[in-house]
Amino acid sequence: MTDKKPPVRRSEKSRQAILTAARELVAEYGFAKLTIEAIAARAGVGKQTIYRWWTSKGAVVLDSLIGDTPNGAALPDTGDLATDLREVMRLTAAEMASPEIQASTRAMNVAVQTDPALAEVYRERYLGPALASARDRLASAREAGQVAADADLEVAAEVLFGAIYYRWSLGLGPLDDAYADAVVRLVASGLR
Repeated sequence: MTDKKPPVRRSEKSRQAILTAARELVAEYGFAKLTIEAIAARAGVGKQTIYRWWTSKGAVVLDSLIGDTPNGAALPDTGDLATDLREVMRLTAAEMASPEIQASTRAMNVAVQTDPALAEVYRERYLGPALASARDRLASAREAGQVAADADLEVAAEVLFGAIYYRWSLGLGPLDDAYADAVVRLVASGLR
C-alpha cells in the first residue's frame, strides 16, 4: 500500500489550484501584471504544469471565469418568453456586477481584444454557445407565436446580451433587475 493519490486526482487538484490562483491574482494585481510565474507560485505548481494545459495567461484566466460551467445550456422555457428572458438577463446582469468576478471579466475583455487566438476560443467556448441558446429560445417563442416570423433572432440575441455588456463595460449605470427588465421589455416588444 502507498500513500500516493492517483495521478488524475493530483492533476485535478493542481488544475483547480491554478484556476483559483489566476482568479485571485487578477483581482489583486490586474491582468497586465499577471504572470504565469505568479500563478504557478500561488498554485504551488511548476510553470510547465500550466503550459501543459494552457497556451497563455489569457487562456488560464478564461478558464478561471468559465471553468466547467455548461455554456450554452438551454434557456428556461416556461411558455412565457418575457418571463424567461427576464430571469436570464437578471442573472447575467448580477453576474457581471459581481465584485468577485469584475477584475477577471474586465481582464478577459482586454485580452480578447489583443489576442486573436484567445478571442477565437472565447467565441467558441463562451459567447457562441450563449448566443446560440438565446437564439434557440427565441426560435421556440417564434413557433409558439410570441415572436414575429420575420424577426432577426441573431440580432435579438446580440441586443439582449449586448445591452448588458455595453452598460457594464462603460460604467453607464447599475446592472440591476430594473435595467435587465427594461432591456427585456424593449427587445420583447420589438420581437412581436
